[in-house]
Amino acid sequence: MRFKIAHEMSFAYSPPAKSVIQLLRLTPRSYDGQHVLRWRMSCDVDCVLRQSEDSLGNIVHTLSYNRPAERIGVLAEGEVETFDTSGVVRGAVEPLAAEIYLRASPRAEANGALREFADEASGGADTILDKLHALMTAVYETMTYDAELARAPTIAAEAFALRRGAAQDFAHIFIAGARWLGAPARYVSGFLMRPDSEAPEAGHAWAEAHVPALGWVGFDCCNSICVDENYVRIAIGFDGLSAAPARGARTGGGEETVTVALRISQAQSQRQS
Repeated sequence: MRFKIAHEMSFAYSPPAKSVIQLLRLTPRSYDGQHVLRWRMSCDVDCVLRQSEDSLGNIVHTLSYNRPAERIGVLAEGEVETFDTSGVVRGAVEPLAAEIYLRASPRAEANGALREFADEASGGADTILDKLHALMTAVYETMTYDAELARAPTIAAEAFALRRGAAQDFAHIFIAGARWLGAPARYVSGFLMRPDSEAPEAGHAWAEAHVPALGWVGFDCCNSICVDENYVRIAIGFDGLSAAPARGARTGGGEETVTVALRISQAQSQRQS
């Protein structure tokens, strides 16, 4: 699949902030499952925008604006071609050993209830891959999806107790369970273009777990499938905090309001083929 993507983020401050810094993880990287054909970042104010790479291999843009700001708009846009690799992630930038993703993280830590849930879900499976598929199915069947809860981030244990959550919560629960079962697991932020809908989600999240002989495999518990060509992978993290599209700081000012608009369409040449 070839997608044209325009991802807009707007940061509004009331009263105006004196200065703003934002760390933006909005730029995808190429790997065997996706090729970034073109991509650019832009801002609607005269700011400094520097590109770097974080410790996990994500492309990060640091936005610095040292003047009073009422609103700052950011646009990430480009074209990405994706391929179905049955969820297997190969050819990605991997600065860290997989085992580092076994460690607990603030939003994806397994408490007693989650450990019991993971053990029960995977009890009849023999291989770690089978256990992970069983865990994904159990999360999908146990949790109720509620997109509104994306505005109030919770930790895995809280979302599991509610039995409700947004995509980030499904991912955190799976990650916590996978780590308990001995599989390194991490969070992925990106986009999902549903084949049966013209409207993409404003943002999506899923998990990747490391499987011997296969490597990293993407599991989307919201839809109980492994990642395919309908997914665009943007950033990875230990949990949603370290893969967040934007995390910032400011001096002065009051409340920050963030709005997001996403447009994804299939490339014209593909639609005509």
